[in-house]
Amino acid sequence: MPTGTILEPLQHTFLAPPFEQATVVDAMRVGVVSCPRDVALREVARTMATYRIHSVVVSDADGGAWGIVSDLDLARAAGQDLDGVTAGDAATTELVTVGADESLARAAQLMAEHEIAHLVVVQPADGHPVGVLSTLDLAGVLAWGGMG
Repeated sequence: MPTGTILEPLQHTFLAPPFEQATVVDAMRVGVVSCPRDVALREVARTMATYRIHSVVVSDADGGAWGIVSDLDLARAAGQDLDGVTAGDAATTELVTVGADESLARAAQLMAEHEIAHLVVVQPADGHPVGVLSTLDLAGVLAWGGMG
């Protein structure tokens, strides 16, 4: 059991089926926060801090997903001139996509195989990005799925 200074026991409701039956859409965050490749990394950091998110999708000239800057990519760039480094320069995290209708087990497998913490969720029909699935979203279903 985790310890800490919380006086009340942890209580949470996660409206998702059990992990074995869950799909990506059951756990994902809907919506994509993105930026163009040429945006300064300082702006990416401001976006992450403002929205309290751990990744920003980097878009290509057509607006499609090109890459992803994660919080770890940002940590790697700490100490550099963040106004002189672009999102495209810093996007070292591999962009891996998963269909919204794929199983959550498949998404977990992709995360493990590619050693990444974020998947860009795409519409099955056209590949358009519709959200992000993180390891924390996965943890929510593993911890609370089926208990709603």
